[in-house]
Amino acid sequence: MTGVFAGMAGVLADVLGGPVLYTPKGGAPREIRSIFRTEPIEAEDQDGHPIVIIAPSWRVGRDLVPELARGDRIDPQTGTLYTVELIRPSGSPAGDAFVICELRKVQP
Repeated sequence: MTGVFAGMAGVLADVLGGPVLYTPKGGAPREIRSIFRTEPIEAEDQDGHPIVIIAPSWRVGRDLVPELARGDRIDPQTGTLYTVELIRPSGSPAGDAFVICELRKVQP
């Protein structure tokens, strides 16, 4: 069943996303094509129930950020920086499935 979902995160990021600078703790920044949103989005909790995420969010293929952790920095190149506060895995079994990060705005 994984084969059905394989590659979909990359396709969606190409269509709906753009370049975002990701800086892991203690690492160098790198540009990743992904989906950054400031408006509320719908997602699922760990039990598969629908939820609404009100915080700014970053949706990225988990294979692109294997070291992803709370406190990592996200720069959508809009003039505002964010830190990762909460990481939510998606329900997809694909190796490149999205994770959704709830973000907190960093004060200038």
